Amino acid sequence: MSKCVLQPWVLDLTYMQQSVLITSVRGPDGIRKDHVAKLLLRWLRRCFLVSAFDGRALTDPVEQGGGSFTGPSLDVTELIRSCDGHAESECDLDFCPPRWYDPMQCVVGSYLSTVDELPHHFQLHFMHASEILGYKHTDRWVRLWWLQTYGRIVNDAHLQPESEERMDRRLGDCKQDWRAAEEIVAIKPSERKAVERELAKASEACKERE
Repeated sequence: MSKCVLQPWVLDLTYMQQSVLITSVRGPDGIRKDHVAKLLLRWLRRCFLVSAFDGRALTDPVEQGGGSFTGPSLDVTELIRSCDGHAESECDLDFCPPRWYDPMQCVVGSYLSTVDELPHHFQLHFMHASEILGYKHTDRWVRLWWLQTYGRIVNDAHLQPESEERMDRRLGDCKQDWRAAEEIVAIKPSERKAVERELAKASEACKERE
């Protein structure tokens, strides 16, 4: 029987968006084992990977299991319910966030206070994966949590968030659209014409696809 470590909803994404998620799973080298980045990485992995030890997706950052790779990021004692003017017993789960939501946002705050310790390359991988989860995850509260996290990361860098439409175009499996969204700095003058011909072919392929 064939198996796939990606959760089923991920397979509906473009190849490029799937690739961005896959490349985000590795943590940064050279940090201590209890670094706060590890808490966010374990939650990130839970959001689109199947836990190998459990044989299923772990859908919140609290549930026990997952080993060290997709283990929990919070202890049950850290959970709170952010209720707006009513008792927890009266919560409507359509309107009140899960009990892990705010504590995990506190983890994001701790993470952002440590980004100077981390490789910029890792931070970019994490930011782009947060963006995809924030726009594409099928669970409403998980999606909203990651979208908020993505917004905090770009705000911390004094940037503006990319819209879902622009992200879909940049990561839409079309070479021309991807090239248009980056600065090409590593092309030798002797290679420029070949690259221009390649982009022209990619442009025609995109038009045929449309």
